[in-house]
Order: sequence, then C-alpha cells, then structure tokens
Amino acid sequence: MTTTETTSTGFEQKLATATFTDEMLDEMRALIGTELRTEGSVNNEYADRHAILRFCEGIGDGNPLWTDEAYAADSVNGGIVAPPAFIFACLGSVQVGWRGLGGFHAETDIEFYKPIRLGDKITATIVFDGFDGPIEASNFAGRRIKDYLRQEYRNQDGELVAKFICSRMRFERTEMQKKRESRKIELPHPWTPEEIEQIEHDILAETPRGSTPRLWEDVSVGDELDVITKGPMGLSDFIAFIASGAAPIPRIAAHGVALRRYAKHPKWAFRDPNTHALEPVYAVHYNDYAASLQGAQAAYDVGVQRTSWGIQHLTDWMGDAGFLKKVHGQYRAHVYLSDVVRFGGKIVDKYIDDEGDHVVSVETWATNQRGQNVMPGSAIIKLPTAVGSDA
Repeated sequence: MTTTETTSTGFEQKLATATFTDEMLDEMRALIGTELRTEGSVNNEYADRHAILRFCEGIGDGNPLWTDEAYAADSVNGGIVAPPAFIFACLGSVQVGWRGLGGFHAETDIEFYKPIRLGDKITATIVFDGFDGPIEASNFAGRRIKDYLRQEYRNQDGELVAKFICSRMRFERTEMQKKRESRKIELPHPWTPEEIEQIEHDILAETPRGSTPRLWEDVSVGDELDVITKGPMGLSDFIAFIASGAAPIPRIAAHGVALRRYAKHPKWAFRDPNTHALEPVYAVHYNDYAASLQGAQAAYDVGVQRTSWGIQHLTDWMGDAGFLKKVHGQYRAHVYLSDVVRFGGKIVDKYIDDEGDHVVSVETWATNQRGQNVMPGSAIIKLPTAVGSDA
C-alpha cells in the first residue's frame, strides 16, 4: 500500500492502493461461504410510511401506490406497499475484504417473491459466494476480480421477500487511474436551454399506468415500454439517495462518531486536501476529488440507485396489478453529475411460466446523452389476465 501524502494523524489524502497477490487471493478464498455482519449497514428495519416515502422521494418515484393511503386502499393490494427497490432502503449491501483495492458495482440480479407491506419488518442476510479472476487487463482498468454477494431479505414471518446477487468488479486503483485520461469526456455536459426545457417537459409528462390493468392478452412481443427520464443529474439527486436510507455501506456518520470509526478502520476514509476533513470512500458518489482517485471523471451514481430508477420504469409501465418477478442489469459506464439517462425496453417473449403466472420477458436499456447504454438488462413481469386469474 502506498503511504504518500499522509497527514499527521496517519490518514492518507489518497484512497488506499494495493495489488493482487497470491496471499490476498488465498485469504479471500478462505472467506467463501461466510455470512457477513450487517449491523453497520442496516438503514430501515421497518417499512413504515415515512421510510417508504423518503425512499420514493430519494429515487424520484411519484407513484401514489407507494405513498398515498387513500389511493392504495382502493388498489389490488388493499393498502400501501413499498416499491420493489425498497429492499435497498433496508440494507443496500456491504463490502467484503479486498483491502486497498477499488470497486465498482458491476452487475445486479434480483428475484422478488412477495411485496413488502406497510409495517413489515425486513431482515437481510448476506453471504460471500466467491469470485472469478483475476481477469486480464482491459481498456477500462487493469487486472480485475468479479466477486459475488448473495443477499436475502425476509419479513417478520420468515418469508423470503427478495434475493439479490450483487456482483462487484475489484481492481487496482493505480491501474484504473492510469487509464482515466483515455476515458475522458466533457463534463459537465454542455446542455443548451432548449435541451433542458425538453428534458424537463418529458419528465413532467410521465405518469405511471396506475389502476388501469395492463392485461397480458393486450401486449405483444415487440411492444416497447414507455420511457422515463432521469436528469440532468444534480448533487441533490445523489444526496437524496443517501437521505432516502438506501446508502451507504457502512452508514455515513459525522464528527466524533465518524472519527472513532475511521480510527478503528483507517481504510474506510481519506483526508480531503481541500477541506482537510476526513471523508468516507463512499464520497466517490458526491465528491469529484474522491471520484478522481477511483479513476472516474467526476462524482457518479450508485449501482443500486440506477437499478432503482430502472425498477421504477418497469413498475410505472406494468400498473398496480402487475408484479415484478426478476430484474437483471449490468453497469457499463458511470452516470456522472450533469448526465441524463432515459430508461426504455421492449417485450421479447410472452408465456405462462412454471408457476402458472402469465408473464412477459422484457429487454431493458438505459441510454445517456452520449448514446451509451449504461445499464443493459432484462426483466420478468407478471401481468393480470382478462379472466382475472392473476389480477
């Protein structure tokens, strides 16, 4: 690990750096199958009304099914339920090992089994399922590891609500930093007033499907889903996600509470040379200096934050009577401050699955203003039928 630019208290002005070694790989192999501690990352144990509301506000999801008691009472659910992505507001994830290496959330796979209802108590367990690699160097970074955390969320009755496989790419920060210039783009993006006006017009025109059922019989392979737009990304958009209770890992703290944690775990923090304050590694999501040390161009979004936007896109389209069964997404590029992302998709298959549900298979995408698909993915959605058997 490098020790340059350290302060009198021993905290570096750079994020910790390390390289892959046989010792490190052996150490991590020995951890496979370990259930990880979650105490420092739990945000909401209970799906109370304000916790759900804060989360919806934090991702910009205005669907009344989640927050309007009178509307929800007349829905198929008979009351408020949380959006599927609310699992991230209970516990987004934790980190495991890989001391001194950088990390990006690379891929998400989620299966949803039951809705989270108002008042439910959600408990998460996390198991380290192993890793692939080291994978050889790429244009994006140097050698890298892909690891897997299996997160299972259960309600107060012990029922499995959702299973989330979180895959992260681990890399040597020094190699990532070397390739930073080769990925350079113009930031902030040079939007014109006319473009901003159109973006905001599109956002204000969006509306969820709501109480009108989207019947399985009425959709066809090749149909495209309605588009929703996020952006231009502002600092408040990124901070709102933290305020929603959906991040970070571990929780952000202030003053003496934070200092004592960092003294116990020095690699959790670095000293910002501009403010002289200690900042958590998570600051890459709102601090341009921290992001540059990670090899990024500027502060960027959180993986599960982007997935939450994508889930809103799907739940807006499917309507109150639909049920999101599976979501898959890959994170292909950062979403930076000032970026705009448009979420879309199309039906690629339509069938009755092994559980007897009438479902559609959807190809999904999230395209930024540079034409990049920053989150290619897929979803399985259960829709109600004309005969009412699945409504």
